[in-house]
Amino acid sequence: MSPKVAVVTGSTGGIGEATAKWFSEQGYAVVVNSSRSVVAGEALAKALPNSIYIQGAIGGDFDADGFVSQILEHYGQIDVLVNNAGFTHVIPHQDLNAATVDIFRQIFDVNLFGTWALSVAAMPALEASSGSIVNVSSIAGLRPTGSSIPYAASKAALNHLTVLMAKVIGPNVRINAVAPGLIDTEWTQDWDVIRGFVQQVAPLKRSGKPEDVAALIYALATTPYITGQVVATDGGLTLAT
Repeated sequence: MSPKVAVVTGSTGGIGEATAKWFSEQGYAVVVNSSRSVVAGEALAKALPNSIYIQGAIGGDFDADGFVSQILEHYGQIDVLVNNAGFTHVIPHQDLNAATVDIFRQIFDVNLFGTWALSVAAMPALEASSGSIVNVSSIAGLRPTGSSIPYAASKAALNHLTVLMAKVIGPNVRINAVAPGLIDTEWTQDWDVIRGFVQQVAPLKRSGKPEDVAALIYALATTPYITGQVVATDGGLTLAT
């Protein structure tokens, strides 16, 4: 019997890598993806049984149909799509002039448009497998926070896209989103002030680990009676802010 197939975009580090490993540990074949980290992607795919690596930058000129075709040629199915690939610019919220329209376009291109394109391209395969989609959003889409206003706006849009799609792609396909708070990754390793704040005010008194998010992504992907939900994974931070 062929293993189920999980596609995880942006999966050569942080939440994406942890998610790829989590699904593999549950017996899934995993499609590893990155825009540039080819060596890391190939190494991860080699380490995970029955898995492959496909390079592709989500957004921009990304060929979503071609990407899906490569997966189907290899596996013949897609059971889970995790839209994890993301992009941002770090811009203080008060610096309105720095948040140019071009930067908005760059961020939305990956965080929203690329996610939309891949989800639509994968929809026939997901319908055939009664599969599911999990979008990786952020608490910046729920609260006025985040690395920049364009980033936060893109994640708010992604949250609403998740809800809108849930209304029309059922009953065969489910879609949900996770909204992580501060997660310990290479990207956030120097955020000591923010980490200290989280440890002080969040009910769970710690920042998150990539595996914390991966566990929820897997749960949302495999729980059959949940769709259209955006679930914060923040140790309770949104309760205190």
